[in-house]
Amino acid sequence: MEFSKSLKLNHVFHRLYRSGNQAGNRYLVLYCRSNRSRENRVGITVSKKLGKAVVRNRVRRRLREIYRLNESRFRPGFDLVVVARSRAIGASFSQLTGAYLSLADKLGLLREDKP
Repeated sequence: MEFSKSLKLNHVFHRLYRSGNQAGNRYLVLYCRSNRSRENRVGITVSKKLGKAVVRNRVRRRLREIYRLNESRFRPGFDLVVVARSRAIGASFSQLTGAYLSLADKLGLLREDKP
């Protein structure tokens, strides 16, 4: 991830859950909050309720890859936390990509391309 860092601190996750903007669909919930910097920080949460470690890590890898492929479309300066729901396990990569980008667009995180 060229323009982003990983979000790892527990208190930052909780701050986003409490006071961040959120949007959700059948596959994911996305929380965001401005971080007043020139880069994004991204965290991914996959609950143990969704399955064993192999299943959780597969979902986590797919979400990380979706962000990496679309990183240039995101506006800088935000903390993002993506929470996977149970339907994310059986979803295809294209379904997860559509869900992720639609939530980001709903929260105003995507750049507006001007022709």
